[in-house]
Amino acid sequence: MELPGAALVLILATTLSVAVAYDPLDPNGNITMKWDVMSWTPDGYVAAVTINNFQMYRQILAPGWTVGWTWAKREVIWSMVGAQATEQGDCSKFKANIPHSCRRTPAVVDLLPGVPYNQQIANCCRGGVVSAYGQDPSSAVAAFQISVGQAGTTNRTVKLPKNFTLLGPGPGYTCGPAKVVPSTVFLTADHRRKTQALMTWNVTCTYSQHLASKYPTCCVSFSSFYNDTIVPCARCACGCDHKTCARTDRDSKRLMSASGKTAAATLHPVAAARGRLNQHRQSAAPLLQCTTHMCPVRVHWHVKLNYHDYWRAKVTVTNFNYRMNYTGWTLVAQHPNLDNITEVFSFDYKPVVSYGSINDTALFYGMKFFNDQLMEAGPYGNVQSEVLMRKDDSTFTFRQGWAFPRKIYFNGDECQMPPPDSYPYMPNSAPAAASVSMLASSAVAAVAAFLLLLVA
Repeated sequence: MELPGAALVLILATTLSVAVAYDPLDPNGNITMKWDVMSWTPDGYVAAVTINNFQMYRQILAPGWTVGWTWAKREVIWSMVGAQATEQGDCSKFKANIPHSCRRTPAVVDLLPGVPYNQQIANCCRGGVVSAYGQDPSSAVAAFQISVGQAGTTNRTVKLPKNFTLLGPGPGYTCGPAKVVPSTVFLTADHRRKTQALMTWNVTCTYSQHLASKYPTCCVSFSSFYNDTIVPCARCACGCDHKTCARTDRDSKRLMSASGKTAAATLHPVAAARGRLNQHRQSAAPLLQCTTHMCPVRVHWHVKLNYHDYWRAKVTVTNFNYRMNYTGWTLVAQHPNLDNITEVFSFDYKPVVSYGSINDTALFYGMKFFNDQLMEAGPYGNVQSEVLMRKDDSTFTFRQGWAFPRKIYFNGDECQMPPPDSYPYMPNSAPAAASVSMLASSAVAAVAAFLLLLVA
């Protein structure tokens, strides 16, 4: 039985909408918000809210997360510890004790580091920055405490908030409904007594790159010692429409100064009330160095050396954004020989095993206080490392672009790869494994590749 055309289109659209937030390299990655009701109050409850980032290689960078929801009834926020609502809203009906926020759709942000201790709780006050779970599990969590009024005072009368949203820091996350789960069990400091929350509900949020951005946010280029061809990022790989770019550092400073003055002059009085947070978000809008690809970040993979039992690749990450320092960046590469990594120079490394014993994906990130910050565009706007891999005699070859990765992710977003037919291939006269005699010419090719990349 053949399906009508309209029905087929509907099925395809439904399938794509479900799969759009699925990441095959991190199938279980999500952000889970857990609400634990710790005590009842005369008109509501006090809850501890924990935000756990279970994504292996996607973190939340500055200016940090923003969590929002819609109250089920007419609840208010009496007070908060470890976070704050961005707007108080209309609290005019309260005569004496004024709530922290009376908005029916509050938006909550983390506090900045250095706030007084009486405003802090564990895992708060990092400016909304949350590490990826695969990079640093201890920093992949955020928390705050909230006192809710005009709400239910028992498990049966409490109505769960709905329409949860998460900005991290921009769009891309879709949150499901809150679901009541078994109450969280806590262990006391002496490990001799267990207590539990009076009520617990979870909210799960998943990320979709298609919702976050119309275009990719990074691109990949290739080069090798056995071929003079340098495969650049595709033209307009990250989109060229309506993008302002700067050709020099002097141009970038002039453009940033001009945009700052324009923003201040045109700021609406209502928007001004949002304060420094929105100003920070506006300043985070990219100002790119003028390139043919117009991407904020480029990853270059260079096949550098060939030994008898090993081969070596050089990875360079370049930042073309004059407004962004990528602190705590992550880089993920998928390649069949990454299961035989022998040594990684100047990056930290962890394998990403998504399916059983398949170990073809590697997570790279900077060493703490050394190169964990990818500086903004300019002379210091790059980080680089080399990866040494043992050859697998049964599968190893340099032919047909085998030495180049299948996928590259930067900060959790998949980068635009060059088309497969453009990869630097082995010369037809060369043997399957490049001979050691080619190493002399590799140095010349590497220098040429580096010089061309500087002006790309």
